[in-house]
Amino acid sequence: MLFKVDKCKVMHFGKKNQEYEYYMTGHKLDSVTAEKDLGIWISHDLKASQQCIQAYSKANKLLGVLNRTIKCKDVGNLLCFYKSLIRPHLEFCIAAWSPHYVKDKVLIEKVQRRFTRIYLI
Repeated sequence: MLFKVDKCKVMHFGKKNQEYEYYMTGHKLDSVTAEKDLGIWISHDLKASQQCIQAYSKANKLLGVLNRTIKCKDVGNLLCFYKSLIRPHLEFCIAAWSPHYVKDKVLIEKVQRRFTRIYLI
């Protein structure tokens, strides 16, 4: 099996890790602290903060697009748009990254609060 060396990276886990340099076919592999794999951000400390930030960013952008483009702001339609366009970004593969820090939960819930403040009040 051939590997594309440009796409291969090294991530060091643990405090006592020696952080050796690794080579593949004579090329040094890049060392990273966070990497996206199958749509989930994995960091060197195995915390889900980066994934929460990315989910918040995507959902917040889509909420802004929804706010700018929808003229008829009927509650039923808006809930349908929210459930089909925004919520999947917040819930994507949540069993894998499961935000258990309060700061991550607050960040995700900000999108929901913004939606209810803009449309449902």
